[in-house]
Amino acid sequence: MMRIAHLRLVSRPRPVLAAVCLAALATLLFTATRAGTVRAASAVPKCSASGLVVWLDTDGNGAAGSIYYKLELTNLSGRPCTLNGYPGVSAVSLSGAQLGSPASRERPSSPRLVTLAAGATASAQLRIVEAGNFPASRCHQTTAAGLRVYPPGQSSAKTVPFPFEACARSGPVYLSVQPVRKS
Repeated sequence: MMRIAHLRLVSRPRPVLAAVCLAALATLLFTATRAGTVRAASAVPKCSASGLVVWLDTDGNGAAGSIYYKLELTNLSGRPCTLNGYPGVSAVSLSGAQLGSPASRERPSSPRLVTLAAGATASAQLRIVEAGNFPASRCHQTTAAGLRVYPPGQSSAKTVPFPFEACARSGPVYLSVQPVRKS
């Protein structure tokens, strides 16, 4: 009788020990997989302005005094790269001087890391509010020659030729941009 009781005591902890071991193994595998994913993502460099072509899809959609365009960023670097966040956008004159306030950031959702293969394109929605919507004294309406665009996280910019009516004075926010998304 003593032997049976002893077997019961010994056999009960084994399922518990097996469950603990399985949980520890699952945690270890999850951590190793997560670390591998982070390492793999960090191995792909950020897209630099020099490796991107920035352009504007001029098939805009108008709504309530604004026109929405797709600001496109195409990776021509020959290797994969990543974008994450908002491009910096401002209107510029023919001489390259900034006109008015830079674009504000619209927050429809959180930015996400976008990995662009060589030749792939990502986009960010750009809204241009009609300059005529602002009082002339606050706006000082003028024609912009284009857009200066900084890819997310970059200090070098590209200029996109695109004439439109802009505000020369700072204050009215007539440009806004959303985060970069996979096209």
